[in-house]
Formats: sequence, structure tokens, C-alpha cells
Amino acid sequence: MKLLHTADWQIGEAFGQFEIDEATLLGAARIESVKTVAKLAAERAVDIVVVAGDVFDQQDVQDHIVRRMFDAMGAYAGRWVLIPGNHDAAKVESVWTRAAKLKCIPQNVIVATKPQTLLFHDLKLALLCAPLVQQNTFEDTTEFFDAEESPEGYCRVGLAHGSMQGVLAEDIDSPNPISSTRAETARLDYLALGDWHGTKAINARTWYAGTHEPDRFKDNDRGNALIVTLGSPGVAPEVETVKTGKYTWRRLERVVSQPTDVELLEAELADCTEAHVVRIAVSGTVDISTREAIEEVISKLRARSAALRVEIDLTTRPSQAEIAALGSQGGYVAKVVDRLNALQSDPSQAKAAADALAALAQFQKKTKEAA
Repeated sequence: MKLLHTADWQIGEAFGQFEIDEATLLGAARIESVKTVAKLAAERAVDIVVVAGDVFDQQDVQDHIVRRMFDAMGAYAGRWVLIPGNHDAAKVESVWTRAAKLKCIPQNVIVATKPQTLLFHDLKLALLCAPLVQQNTFEDTTEFFDAEESPEGYCRVGLAHGSMQGVLAEDIDSPNPISSTRAETARLDYLALGDWHGTKAINARTWYAGTHEPDRFKDNDRGNALIVTLGSPGVAPEVETVKTGKYTWRRLERVVSQPTDVELLEAELADCTEAHVVRIAVSGTVDISTREAIEEVISKLRARSAALRVEIDLTTRPSQAEIAALGSQGGYVAKVVDRLNALQSDPSQAKAAADALAALAQFQKKTKEAA
């Protein structure tokens, strides 16, 4: 038997740190990658797809987005089982109750909104589901797995959403805890988890699939689904990682001080395309021409990447040649330039003075170009 394990689709995520047009692309990609997951399930002829929570990013996602998400699953006509996570918990009124009222949940899709064991007799599969019914709980929702019975000869698979205690980084251990020994104590052949957005094997029988489409600048193997092959009960599963993400998220942090640093930066970014989401952080102390070169590199990068987040922390100190050029017209402008240049030696005024000189240089450049 083969199942496809995916999680953390976060449909409806806003991506507020990006420009509106970029955020729209990234939001659409999350639904496009659901289509990729569905096509993968069909191509690999899996017996069932399980989605381990946080299907939606928020409870108030718009109705048309809810409909689009379920439509995106259409390429796979087999069984789907979805559970709510902390973002879309199965509260009395939730995105799931709204989806039911909209009558947009396909007949081949099961949404397990309460703790239960689903039996698929043709697959000889017992699927133990531990959905979240509130955003945060301090109790292990998978605890009932241990006492849950299943027919003889059936594979036992757990489906849950939360933080595996004592295994993930200490600073992310949070409410919604899951015992690190749950697969063993509940006699599970496989435990399919959601919440951690990267693909991660806790042990041979316990895996986080990670989000199907990258959504953050962390290097923890995002944008995958897992194809899990189960043999006889008690035999360790075979797990294959398959890429499903549309975009590659990349971050670059550099300190620059001279033109050659900018050339190196441009070379490092040369392979970025419309398939990349980029975060670039640039710091250092540069002259006006070097700063303009950096801004040109960033402008070109924005034009060819899918989305770009820029963090610039530059101190601009015009060179003596640039200062002379700024004041070459004489008169009042020359006096202003001399005064600003003098203020650069005052630590409390240096940054403001350098920024003013850079702004003056930019103004003079635009004036010449317009003439």
C-alpha cells in the first residue's frame, strides 16, 4: 500500500512582507502546488492522500479561496483525508463548517474534525486521526492512539499536527505537544505529522512532510511531499521525498565596502530567476557610486525574480572626489556640501549628513538626466 503524506498548505497566507503583486503570486502558488500534489498522487497511483493539518492559514479565508483549494485537489480522484491544525482548528464555527455549508468538499475527501479511527478495509488500513479542535492545547492529542484497537493484519497509521517534544529545537517546542515515542507506544507503522514546515524524519516511522510550497527563508528542506510505501504490519515503511514546490526561497546577507564587493554580489545573484523568492540584506559603508551600483543590482533582481524582500543598512560616505563634484557649481550648494562634509566627523550627525549628501547626489543626477 502507498500513501502520500503532505501538510501545512497554509492556503490563504497573506505574505504581508512583500509587495501586493508579489504576495498575490505567492498566494496563488500555494494552490498551484496543491494541484502538483494531486497530480503526483495520480501519477504514482497512491492508495490514499493524508494532509496533516493547517490546510488553511486562517479561519476567515475567503469563500472563493476555499472553493479553489478543493478544486485544486481534483486531479486525484482517490481518497483524501484531511485534519485541522492550529491555524484551521475544528472549532464550533470554523473554515471547515463554512466549507460544508458551501458544499464544496468533494465526495472523495474526508475531513476528520474529531479524534477517530478510520478503517479502510480494502486497504487493510487503520488511520488514527488526531485533529486540533482548538488553536492551542497543552495535552497530547495523540495519546488515545495507544489504547485504540484495530483489526488483525491492518497497518496502523497516525495522522496528527503538533510539536514533537524533546526532538525539535527547544525554542519551537510549544502547545500542541506530541510524544516522541508515540509511534512505538501506539504500535504505529507510520506517523504522519504536520506543523514543522520542513521535511524531517524523527525516526524510521515518524515523519514531518513539511509544507508543500516554501513560505519562509529557512533552510529546512521545504516544498516536498512524501510517498510512503507500507508492507506488512510491523515492517518499517519506505519513505521517498518528492519536490512539489513552485518557488525556491533564497536569502543572501552581505557586507559591502567597495565596488568589487558589488561585482561579487551581482555574480552570486546571477542565477536568480522568476522561479526564485529572494531576501537580500546588504550592510556596510560605501561611497555614493557604490551605493548606486548596489541599488542597480537590486532593481535588476526585482525585475527578474518572483518576489524580493530587501533590507539595506548602508552608511553612505561620499569620497572626496564625489564631494568635490557635488560642490563644483559653487555658491550656496558648495557651502551646503562643505557643511555636510564637516558634519560627517560628528558621530551624532554623521549618518544624517552622509544620507543628505547621497540625496543631493541623486537629485543632481536626475536633474542632469532631465536636462
